[in-house]
Amino acid sequence: MLGFGPGIDAALAGILGLLLGSFLNVVVYRLPKMLERQWAAECAELTGAPPAAEETEPFDLARPRSRCPACGHMILWYENIPVLSWLALRGRCSACKAPISVRYPVVELATGGVFAYCAWRWGVGWTGAAWAGFGAAILALALIDWDTTLLPDDITLPLVWAGLIAAALGLSGTTLAQSLWGAVAGYLSLWLVFQAFKFFTGKEGMGYGDFKLFAALGAWFGWQALVPIILMASVIGTVIGIAMKLSSKLREGRYVPFGPFLALGGLAAMVFGPAAILRTVGL
Repeated sequence: MLGFGPGIDAALAGILGLLLGSFLNVVVYRLPKMLERQWAAECAELTGAPPAAEETEPFDLARPRSRCPACGHMILWYENIPVLSWLALRGRCSACKAPISVRYPVVELATGGVFAYCAWRWGVGWTGAAWAGFGAAILALALIDWDTTLLPDDITLPLVWAGLIAAALGLSGTTLAQSLWGAVAGYLSLWLVFQAFKFFTGKEGMGYGDFKLFAALGAWFGWQALVPIILMASVIGTVIGIAMKLSSKLREGRYVPFGPFLALGGLAAMVFGPAAILRTVGL
């Protein structure tokens, strides 16, 4: 195992996490828009309608350069240093003084915290890197789902495969058989709940992305962790849903996406373990 000691390893990993957190902010904002553009292009191709002018311009995770959504000011490199730039700018655009959401440094700090924790717990090696990647993907999925109610296949499906590979290489502490059946059970369990809810109510209670995310959690933690994770997600979701209802902050259609709570359950399982989650919810 490489490294300079738990403290230094955690600090260096935390700095790397801050940098990746800045990139995660880009992924969370741009990936849904990239998917929407792709869907619009496919619809235009089917109908024969010309695509909108803005949809023909390059738009991906690297292009165009980041800019202020209020005035179009191009973000300079020294205005894009994780956390520090936001503090130096006092949370405002340097050109037009429009506010910059506090979520940007929060996401950077959260990612840095996940990386530092993984390096402290598992050291600087393949195991720590695997769990740090898991944490970053989970954070991105939680934020995207909260913003858009989308759980992109571009992240959920690679996360399933990564869990299976990590199990096969002995990096996740789960056997390959447990990982495989965890993925199967994770997907099928929510799919069956979805079908039962739809049969009795005529409505769709969740999206297929939730099935895939739960399958990914099953692949990383094994089938035996699915019950603790779903219980934790349900408890957190219920509490937040009630709070939003009482504060009149529920969205149109009176729904709360379930993906962020599954993600929180997954992070809790990574940090505390499934058994601790069962104790927390009183089982």
